[in-house]
Amino acid sequence: MRVRQLDTLSPRDVHQFIAFPFELYRDCPQWVPPLGGDMELVLNRRKHPFYRHSAAEFFVAEEDRPTLGRGTLGRLAVLDNRVYNEARQKREAFFYYLDMVEDKAVTCALFDAAITWARGRGLEHLSGARGFMQGDGQGILIEGFEHRPAVGIPYNYPYYGALLSDAGFLKETDTFSGYLSGTYELPPRFYEIAEKVKERRGLRIRSFTSRRELRAWVPRIGKLVTESFAEHADAWPMTEEEFLIVAERLLSIADPRLIKLVMKGEEVIGFLFAFHDISAAIQRIRGRVWPFGWIALLREFRRTTWLNINGVGLLPQHQGVGANAVLYTEMARSVRDFHFLHADVVQVEEKNRKSLGDMAAIGVQWYKTHRIYTRAI
Repeated sequence: MRVRQLDTLSPRDVHQFIAFPFELYRDCPQWVPPLGGDMELVLNRRKHPFYRHSAAEFFVAEEDRPTLGRGTLGRLAVLDNRVYNEARQKREAFFYYLDMVEDKAVTCALFDAAITWARGRGLEHLSGARGFMQGDGQGILIEGFEHRPAVGIPYNYPYYGALLSDAGFLKETDTFSGYLSGTYELPPRFYEIAEKVKERRGLRIRSFTSRRELRAWVPRIGKLVTESFAEHADAWPMTEEEFLIVAERLLSIADPRLIKLVMKGEEVIGFLFAFHDISAAIQRIRGRVWPFGWIALLREFRRTTWLNINGVGLLPQHQGVGANAVLYTEMARSVRDFHFLHADVVQVEEKNRKSLGDMAAIGVQWYKTHRIYTRAI
């Protein structure tokens, strides 16, 4: 077995990195592939905005004589996110796109290569799974393997956690995803509180009727998201170019009526991002939107009974004054008004005890856990 650093200018190497999880998870009914084009962009150093300010390398573990076996045994990306390190005064590398067969030697060899690269850049810790941009799904799944993930959220086999522990990694933090039944009735007091808060603080809900209308608000939404998570320990500022990529990714799967903003006068102070769960269709088309995959995606929009709730946030100065009740009642309305039978509330960090408690109070049952691992290098 050998570990090799990829040449991202080689179409063959790029294909090998992208194709490996399709082989690894070919018999796994839960795994959802990335949408076509996303991985190609990440591996394109000339086009992806991450490389304007930071660096990354990609590694694969291979059999010594690949013609006699499966060839690829694992893959891993390692990132030096300079914006994150400067903002948080850290010297930390991220790892991402970790996939491997159940083999300790393969896992350790991949991380040895990543650590050597990170040390060469003066970095002192390695943590992950953390992505290239804010909004990338994060963590290693450690609970909830029987469930299909929400769109954009990573899935992995149960053996990953043990292999990471064997490679010297420890828990840094967990994020929880929760289930909300479409039949759950929110207690009337939540609506009463929300209406009183809206009246007392002059709040209202802004929703959208078209993607064109929503796209015009993207710059303001980007500023809102950045400011809402400015105090979060794992957040870092996105460039305008990066946010536009995230926005276009979300707009491609968004029903504008499910994107809601909390307004105070003309100021945007909070947001709720929710999306039809089209992961079943993404599985069927194997992530390939073109030339005909988009037809399956459109059909899934009409027939899915699942809603993904991917983001809920308020500006720091409006937290703790009851505005959260406005967001949670809007969450319940989205499930009820669109007749969803199920909702997946995606990745709430364990240190956010207030949100975890509030969501549990409105009926969310936490059923999937992703873990961020870390180790000194």
